[in-house]
Amino acid sequence: MAVSAVFGWVPIFAFRKKGGVSKGRSYIQTTVLVDSGIYAVVRHPQYLAGILLSLALILITQHWLIAVMGVVAIVLNYLIALKADQELTEKFGDDYRRYMQKVPRVNFLVGLIRLLRCRKGE
Repeated sequence: MAVSAVFGWVPIFAFRKKGGVSKGRSYIQTTVLVDSGIYAVVRHPQYLAGILLSLALILITQHWLIAVMGVVAIVLNYLIALKADQELTEKFGDDYRRYMQKVPRVNFLVGLIRLLRCRKGE
């Protein structure tokens, strides 16, 4: 659950700081593609947070109903991330396509490994 909280809250501050969000606007109304910080690890940290939270609840409660609802929530979060990739490709074009090739959608372990390899090569 703690990891879920990190992936859920850090993007808010990243978008506010680097996303070109106008004062008084929602943090999701970015005008600049953010590809650093947590966004250098995964493209959709908040959807990943939903997936991790659902998984944590399944493991904590160990009840069949929560397991079913959790699996549905996991699938829905992943499908929403797929849709977001389409929308962001329309918004940011080739820059986002290049970003998609470098950073995994929600697999933060692969994202960390890629990030560490990339920094090691610098």
